[in-house]
Amino acid sequence: MDVALMSMAFSQARVKQDVSIALMKKTMDQVETEGAALQKLMESTQVEQIAQPHLGSHIDVKL
Repeated sequence: MDVALMSMAFSQARVKQDVSIALMKKTMDQVETEGAALQKLMESTQVEQIAQPHLGSHIDVKL
């Protein structure tokens, strides 16, 4: 087997792996950011519900 060809194949595999890891890290950071925003939104909703408990407790349905 050709040593140069093997070297190129291993190099390409390494690049693919590095790109995959970088993309996964970026995705994890984005999910963490979105999770923090969702948590903040949920906390603010709970505060509103405590301040105005009558909102959302009744559904007015007319046929």
